Amino acid sequence: MRAWLYNKKMLLEGIFAAVTTPFYSDERVYYRKIEANIARYSRSLLAGMVVLGSTGEAPLVGEDESREVLRVAAEAAAPEKVLIAGVGRESVKATVELAVAAAELRYDAVLVRPPSYYARQMSFAAVLHYYRSVADRSPLPVIIYNIPQCVPYQIPVEVVGELAAHPKIIGIKDSSGIVERIGALVAATKNAPRRTVLVTQIFEAATARMLEPRGSSEGGFVSVGDLAGGAAVATAGPTIKTRSREVGFQVLCGSGSTVLASLEAGAVGAILGLAAFAPQACQEIYLAWKDHDLALAREKQERIAKANQRIVGELGIAGVKYACDFNGYYGGRPRAPLLPLNAEERIEIEHLLAEIRN
Repeated sequence: MRAWLYNKKMLLEGIFAAVTTPFYSDERVYYRKIEANIARYSRSLLAGMVVLGSTGEAPLVGEDESREVLRVAAEAAAPEKVLIAGVGRESVKATVELAVAAAELRYDAVLVRPPSYYARQMSFAAVLHYYRSVADRSPLPVIIYNIPQCVPYQIPVEVVGELAAHPKIIGIKDSSGIVERIGALVAATKNAPRRTVLVTQIFEAATARMLEPRGSSEGGFVSVGDLAGGAAVATAGPTIKTRSREVGFQVLCGSGSTVLASLEAGAVGAILGLAAFAPQACQEIYLAWKDHDLALAREKQERIAKANQRIVGELGIAGVKYACDFNGYYGGRPRAPLLPLNAEERIEIEHLLAEIRN
C-alpha cells in the first residue's frame, strides 16, 4: 500500500456504528463473527463503522489482536463504508504505530482517545502536544475522541478550537452527552480551515477502498524508472467517479440520547454504540432530520430513548453485546474484568428492544 493512496481528509457525515469485538467463551477474539457483523453493517444505510473504539473494548485487546481485528474488519467491509480505526494509546509512539497499521489496511481515518493514566499531568499543553504529535506523524486524518465516561477529564473546548487548525485533525467525537458542549465545539471551530474532500457523485464519502485503482493492488501511478525500462504497468483509474466538496471541522455526537439535538446544534453526524445493535433506528433519526421532518425525527429519537439510556448508558458493554445477540448480530460476553449480564438484565433488554428489531 503506497502512501499516495492514503486519504488526507475525509467526509464524516451520517451515522456510524461503534462496533463490538466478539470473543469466544475462553476470551479469544472471534474473528469470524467480526466478519459476519461487519458484512451485515455493510448492507445497512450506515455511513460507516468504528472498529476498536470504546464499544469495541479497545483497552482490553492486545496489540497483535488489535492489528488482526482491524485487518479482518477491513476485509469484510463494503468499499463504500467509511472505516475508522480506534488507535488511541498512552504514548504518541504507540498511537502512531497503530495508525500506520490502519493506513496500510486502507482505513479512512483514526479515532484517538486522550491519554488517561497520567490524567493529572494532562494539562492544556500536554493534550495539545499529544494530538499535534500524533497528527503530524499519522498517515491518516485524526478524529479527536472526548470520552469523559472513561477518561477522567474532558478535553477543553478551547483546546479543540486550537487543534482544529491542524491540517490533519478533521473532527471530534464528543461523548459527553451535553448538547450545549456540542454547540460550543461547533462555535469554537467555525473558523477552522476549510478542507477539500473527495465525494461520490451523490456527495457521499469516497473511501480509500472505493478509490483504489483497478488492475493493481499497488495502484495506478507509474514511476519514471518503470517507464524508462519498458516495464508492464497498471494505469487504470479509480473505480468510481468523484467530485470535490469543501467541509469545515466536523463535530460528531457520541450519545444516542442526544442525536437530534446535536444535529440541530451543528453536529454533522454521530458515532453510536446504539447503532451496533439498532443501526436502522439510529439512521431513521438522521434521515428524518436531513429531510427537515423534525416531528418525525423527534418521534424516532424518543423511540430509542429508554433503550439507549438503559442498555448503553447503564449496562454498558455487556448490555450492548447482549442487545447485539438479541437483534441478530454477534455480541457474546465481554472480556474480563467486565462482567456479563444476569438473567433479569437480559430479559429487561429483550423488553426494551421488542419494537426495535433490525
